[in-house]
Amino acid sequence: MPKQYLACVNLSLAMVLVGSSVVAGKIMVEELPVHLASALRFALALAILAPLVLVREGGLPRLSRRTWLKLAAQSLCGSFLFTVFLLHGLTLTGPASAGVITSTTPACMGLIAWVFLKDRPHRRAVLGILLSVAGVLVLNLAGTDGPGGANPVFGNLLVLAAVVFESLFLLIRKTVPEPLSPLAASTVISGFGLLWFLPGGVVEAASTDLSAISATGWLVVGYYGAFVTVLAYLFWFAGITRVAPSTAGVFTAVMPVSALILSALVLNEPIGWQQLAGCGCVLGSIVLISR
Repeated sequence: MPKQYLACVNLSLAMVLVGSSVVAGKIMVEELPVHLASALRFALALAILAPLVLVREGGLPRLSRRTWLKLAAQSLCGSFLFTVFLLHGLTLTGPASAGVITSTTPACMGLIAWVFLKDRPHRRAVLGILLSVAGVLVLNLAGTDGPGGANPVFGNLLVLAAVVFESLFLLIRKTVPEPLSPLAASTVISGFGLLWFLPGGVVEAASTDLSAISATGWLVVGYYGAFVTVLAYLFWFAGITRVAPSTAGVFTAVMPVSALILSALVLNEPIGWQQLAGCGCVLGSIVLISR
């Protein structure tokens, strides 16, 4: 298989896994409290990544104090705050709606860069941002009439806040001046992720009946750690080195489709016109921004 096609396969698989995180997260929060589940997830990811970075790269590189602080802030936004808002949002809204909202990340990044970094987007990017906003509005304004959770509007807003923190996570990475391989970066971010969730995880573990957690709950935690946290990174970084960034951006369109399909297949989530219309708006925004 030509390297270009293999890169496309890797990017697609990465986004399928990221889309599945919405479904896995929905199942996980029904079985375990958020901080405990997330601490276990990052502990497993670190147990996988640490030996890999040691064998393949001889350990972590020497980094300046400034870089360590930026990586800590990056993990706080992407590993901790993103996860907390997403998982709490999933307790209130449907996974299909959450999957559509999380796919607005490229538009949110463009908006943040425009407002705070004075990085003025081109016309297509502006249209893409407006389309993403329209997709979220469709889900929120019609959320009480379609499939969803106990409080879909508030749940969708929590997921939208998670998107903001994920966008900050991606933008902070651009400010790190020292070279850092994807494997080393993933290891450091997972280590900080475990550090952020460990205090709350210990408290929740003391008040949680671990024997009451089903085999499905433990399997989902394992899937979240090994596949969503580790394998998705490896697929994404393996593909993104072979194609232009604009081409890679198009593949983020796979994420909401994956979330919608898996929500219907795994959770029997009814897919309403709100999700389909919102997904259409977001897919259009991704194409415009990527071009």
